[in-house]
Amino acid sequence: MAGLAPDFDPRFVVVSVRAPVEVGPFGFGWYHVDFAPDGPEIDPDDARAGWERAVAFIDEAVARLEADPARVFVAGFSQGGILAIAAVLTAPEQVAGAVCMSGRLPPELFAHAVDPDRLRGKPLLIVHGTRDRTLEIEYGRQAHRELARLPLDLDYREFDMGHTTSPESVGFVSSWLSARLDGSGSSIPPPSGSARARAS
Repeated sequence: MAGLAPDFDPRFVVVSVRAPVEVGPFGFGWYHVDFAPDGPEIDPDDARAGWERAVAFIDEAVARLEADPARVFVAGFSQGGILAIAAVLTAPEQVAGAVCMSGRLPPELFAHAVDPDRLRGKPLLIVHGTRDRTLEIEYGRQAHRELARLPLDLDYREFDMGHTTSPESVGFVSSWLSARLDGSGSSIPPPSGSARARAS
């Protein structure tokens, strides 16, 4: 994901962190996942330790870079996207907003979410590929449905792609982040033929 840094607004200092759990050759994660026929299975305590470690890293990076938490956004792909949602739901004061790319919303996360009033107006973007075979599009749609019940500033977009990024999806994420950095969502481009917005 560090390779995407040049695609983002040059005002951002992009920090990419390698997850601490080795899950295979050249593969790392924040917690272990088993892919069963009914979908991903996780150990709730293992997953919680993962997102707490990620939030702790955010704090450390903010302190090291002397950054303003009100201008710090966390974004991730797949499990990293799950961690981005977790950061918002469990530690909203520590980030300005988040982007989840091709992730999902584990139901175990709600047991640790803060009071909804602390989430009011917090920006969160979910993007997902309609041809995703690793985490199928229904995971993105389900996350959108569940999170729409909270007072977040929620955006959701689908793109014609698999479990990956595309120039269109990264361009949309970049524009969304720039608009939030400017303090407004007004510059977010409308969906084109390659992207589809669903009601938020």
